[in-house]
Amino acid sequence: MKSFQERVTLQLGEGASAGVAQVQLARAEKMNALDRGMFLGLAEAIEELRGLQDVRAIVLSGVGRCFCAGIDVKSLTNGGPVPSDLAPRTHGLANLYQHVAWGWRTLPVPVIAAVHGVAFGGGLQIALGADLRIVAPDARLSVMEIKHGLIPDMAGVARMVALCRDDRARELTFTGREISGEEAVRYGLATQVNADPLAEATRLAVEIASKSPQAIRAGKRLFNLAFDRDTKALLEAEAAEQADLLGALLATFGAARA
Repeated sequence: MKSFQERVTLQLGEGASAGVAQVQLARAEKMNALDRGMFLGLAEAIEELRGLQDVRAIVLSGVGRCFCAGIDVKSLTNGGPVPSDLAPRTHGLANLYQHVAWGWRTLPVPVIAAVHGVAFGGGLQIALGADLRIVAPDARLSVMEIKHGLIPDMAGVARMVALCRDDRARELTFTGREISGEEAVRYGLATQVNADPLAEATRLAVEIASKSPQAIRAGKRLFNLAFDRDTKALLEAEAAEQADLLGALLATFGAARA
């Protein structure tokens, strides 16, 4: 097992699971909340996976009680993971914070997210970056950024508009309402519900790994091409909007401390 920033682990399958990589958000004591170490760890794991030619499918999950509770607000208010300028494209089309969600789409093999507990804010956006999402029926998902006066800025809009109806995506973004795993399937944000999402995601990954790797990779390239034509402009606009909102938010924090 390999660890990145003591936040993310990567384990390669053996035997019947050969070809399957298990990636886990491993900050269980903080419900896998996103601090700078988690962002960096996820980015490092994505790049590590890009170089592993024997990997045929990836399972993405969280340890402990949930998949990911979203941004670590304490680290944000302490000047943590969010920079003052989100505009630079540091990872292809994306900045670092978009990359930990969008980056899964840039990998050549299918990524399956196994979601249990909560997937809030950035946690949900990371799951949306996967090709497939297996969710527990009682999982709780939310585009929670509006509760902090922000927008989903980790490629969330790019993924939601590809997965669900426009009005549903707007409703969830504007309200921050929580939905269950079953609702997420109905909305198009999840692929299927399963009482044991990690086991089902692993089973599905093993099945995919048994198929022609050339055909699987070609299929992913074609599906990405069909949906991602305007992504560059959308990600740049997303970063610009969020930078303005963050400036106001951080000014408010500063005034409250004064």
